[in-house]
Amino acid sequence: MSQASIGVAVVGTGFGQKIHIPGFKAHHRTKVVAVYHRDLNQAQAIAERHGIPHACDTIEAIIALPQVQAVSISTPPFAHHAMATAVLKAGKHLLLEKPTALNVQEARQLHGLAQQHQVTAIMDFEFRFIPAWQRLAELLKENYVGQKRLIKIDWIAGSRANPERAWNWYARQDQGGGALGSIGSHMFDYVDWLFGPVKRLSANLSTTITQRPDPVSGEYKPVDSDDTCSITLELVDGTPVQVTLSAVTLAGRGHWVEIYGERGTLILGNASQKDYIHGFILSGSQAGEPLTELDIPKRLAFPKLYDDGRLAPFIRVVDHWVAGIDNQQTLVPSLAQGVYSQLLMDLTHQAHNQQTWVAVPQ
Repeated sequence: MSQASIGVAVVGTGFGQKIHIPGFKAHHRTKVVAVYHRDLNQAQAIAERHGIPHACDTIEAIIALPQVQAVSISTPPFAHHAMATAVLKAGKHLLLEKPTALNVQEARQLHGLAQQHQVTAIMDFEFRFIPAWQRLAELLKENYVGQKRLIKIDWIAGSRANPERAWNWYARQDQGGGALGSIGSHMFDYVDWLFGPVKRLSANLSTTITQRPDPVSGEYKPVDSDDTCSITLELVDGTPVQVTLSAVTLAGRGHWVEIYGERGTLILGNASQKDYIHGFILSGSQAGEPLTELDIPKRLAFPKLYDDGRLAPFIRVVDHWVAGIDNQQTLVPSLAQGVYSQLLMDLTHQAHNQQTWVAVPQ
């Protein structure tokens, strides 16, 4: 018996057009029935381009459509709280891009609404769905490294290294811009997933490119969001974690997670600056032997690969979301994980502002 398709509205048309719309179209159970853009002409043009029946310029119009059972939100972070609140209060299922919101209070409110209205609300924390990362999680569970001694995370990219890249919301801390929100939100989620909760943290955030040109006037405007973050975590189990994040490194080394333990070492790395999903290689060593590349079992492989590496894990996230909707349950990563990631981001700002260690409430 074939199951009915789920009508999805896509809210946010930057990443939404690149990944969400093609991802939902590729999934056998989801159908994009509506698209939102704050400019109705733009919404209509996008709808026409992608063969989507409804175009809307308000979130109210989106949730009023009976065909819409679920909504994905990939707008900038400052819009998440109001939009997701409307979606959840309407009893629609939610797929939310990171960072969850502007602060942990907003994130907690959204999590509470999802529970109250008994909808399936998940975060697009896609690293949990990449084969090499899933294998890393399995090996850690199998105690491959033994007791952990040191974890080192470098996510050093150059997406914003060009100082002529236009000024926009990303340049503003009050709108959720910056490397911490963009990539730190993922990092905090996978630290919790792979290694467990954080006991305390300290941080130093910096803004190395302090102005960018306005896309309309060309005049330079100030940037106050972080572009480089140095963060030290102590996990509840006592393991030290050293994190360096940057979005402004020319020819940066990419994304690496290194785990050193009493029995062995695991290193997951992707040196590609072009594709931050494909290209992860998992290496391991036990008892001090030379590092060797580890095989990723076929059972974890993506069923299909796409030119844009972000599509395959996004489709897996959709798969997960659909299963939650079918079974009327909320699956991890839910808004609860979104709350935790947001909490750690808020505490990072606090640690930076106070230049001190900050305890994480358990």
